[in-house]
Amino acid sequence: MSIGYSLVKLVLRLKGEKQSWSKAPIDYHKKRKQDVHTPNTKLLLGSAFETKEIYGSRVTSIVPKDANTDFLLLYCHGGAFIYGPTRENWIAIAKIAKQAHSRAWMVDYPKAPENTIKTTTESVYQVYLEAAKAYGPSKIILIGDSVGGNLIMTLTQRLLKEEHKLPNRLIAITPIVDASLTNPKIKEIDLTDPILSVKGVKSAKKMCAGQSSLKDQIISPVYGDFDNFPPVHLFTATNDICSPDHEVLIDKIKEAQGKIEVVKGKGMPHIWPILPILSEAKIAIKKIVSIINSAINNE
Repeated sequence: MSIGYSLVKLVLRLKGEKQSWSKAPIDYHKKRKQDVHTPNTKLLLGSAFETKEIYGSRVTSIVPKDANTDFLLLYCHGGAFIYGPTRENWIAIAKIAKQAHSRAWMVDYPKAPENTIKTTTESVYQVYLEAAKAYGPSKIILIGDSVGGNLIMTLTQRLLKEEHKLPNRLIAITPIVDASLTNPKIKEIDLTDPILSVKGVKSAKKMCAGQSSLKDQIISPVYGDFDNFPPVHLFTATNDICSPDHEVLIDKIKEAQGKIEVVKGKGMPHIWPILPILSEAKIAIKKIVSIINSAINNE
């Protein structure tokens, strides 16, 4: 374990992060104190940006100074469907866009409990259709962390069902793929996960589900179809309550003859590739950039 991770764990403990996820109902007002809905160029590492409204989402277009590809990175942030984006989300996508010399869209989608999963997924779908008009589906790479990883998968399943052209690939960072969190292996990992806990995460999902079951594929993509899925690059972590469901996801994609690359963070927590001061996160960001560069070079 790196010194950076020891510091991150200390900060998480001092902030009471695990404790905050151990309560039901989750205190979403408190979680939203971290929200940054309008970035600045400093937060985006010098990249230019502009924000527009698309079907209920605030979409911020991020353009690095030396952007020289015709690809778009479409990024859905995490936050349990109830809050975000946070500083960490903005910095992560700014780093990725800058290092890959690519434009990016940050999708600040409608949140629960004011909105249900149907509203959220419809908004993300409409944003994708706008992006597809501007860039072409084969030039779009979907990126998402936590529930953002969930949203890019449910989006792709809908695109397949409705016979739309698909994005180039998906980069899913510790996605929550089963909102019901009923996998028996989760209980043991809950004891070591320094960030999430079943109680609070499930509470947030219930706030978002509306009339849908937590096992409905609209909120739990692991129950959906993976036939003809684009390539998936999955970042998983051993100290994350989401990881047992990642194993199920990997099996389902392989059964459907899909392409999946798994990057395992040994001893790492939820969303480790976008956490600050982690040497492991720097390596993960480099890996994400190399995935993007490889997609661009193969077009």
